Amino acid sequence: MSTEPEIINPGWTGARIEARILPEDRILSLPRAKTARQLLAALDLMEETALIIRDGKLLTPDRRIWPDDEITVKIVASRG
Repeated sequence: MSTEPEIINPGWTGARIEARILPEDRILSLPRAKTARQLLAALDLMEETALIIRDGKLLTPDRRIWPDDEITVKIVASRG
């Protein structure tokens, strides 16, 4: 991911992941969520409102996420 990420919880000293958020096209660096479900919770999103994509494949909520994964979170429902 090429643009500078927005750091979430900058005091965190453990593993981090980067996630591209669509359709806003933002990149977030956040403490590593171990599963897709934990990532959605960290982003304050419900499972029904977003898709988690790794290497072009959808992840189910129980799938593991690793620090070097390129993750895209595509918001598919209106939050307004």
